[in-house]
Amino acid sequence: MTSKKRHLLGMLTPSSNTILEPVTSAMLSGVEDTSAHFGRFRVTEISLGDAALGQFENEPMLAAADLLADALVGCICWNGTSAGWLGFERDEELCAAITGRTGIPACSSVLAINEIFERTGVKTFGMVTPYLDDVQQKIVENYGRAGYTCTAERHEGLKVNYAFSDVSEERIAEMVREVAAEGKPDAIIIFCTNLIGAPVLAELERELGIPIYDTVQTAVWKSMKVCGADPSRVTGWGRLFQDLD
Repeated sequence: MTSKKRHLLGMLTPSSNTILEPVTSAMLSGVEDTSAHFGRFRVTEISLGDAALGQFENEPMLAAADLLADALVGCICWNGTSAGWLGFERDEELCAAITGRTGIPACSSVLAINEIFERTGVKTFGMVTPYLDDVQQKIVENYGRAGYTCTAERHEGLKVNYAFSDVSEERIAEMVREVAAEGKPDAIIIFCTNLIGAPVLAELERELGIPIYDTVQTAVWKSMKVCGADPSRVTGWGRLFQDLD
């Protein structure tokens, strides 16, 4: 008997992240042939200090990718947002390095957002994050250089990665509503894979009439596409899964 094809999504995960794994698994719970598998590497602080920036050197991430490759995953996704402040080229280089080392196609949550922006004609965006002032400014600047204007943003001023997961769904929804009202953007991004934003975005999209993208959501969407799975089977987690094939 031939076994049914399974779509195995490999996810590189910051060690102190407690949101992306349960949220990713919840998104995929109704898609019986698709599952996510996680590899961790150490990340505890998000700032522009040397030690914090050094957490995102390629080698620890590649070591985690090596272990995911043992599970014969169909893709390996960097489910994190460091390219927002380090520069988008860092994720491009990392994805190329992962594929070169493991032979497995690679993607990232941030590069997925950029693809979505390009495909949907986004020019202005609003952004919600938990980050420090200077980290937030770096992200805005990098998107500006790529041709996108941030018309409104909110951030919590936190740097301990674990603490991001304590920001409530209610607070995230409040920030999204403020950004929508102030900036009138083409789209809004909830930019951190340790924020519990994905469970509230579908309701907020209906309320505000604006596409909202969460970085855990975009990682799942792109990983499914890379693996040959049909993203439209994911329901209740935002219009992205139905709007973009």
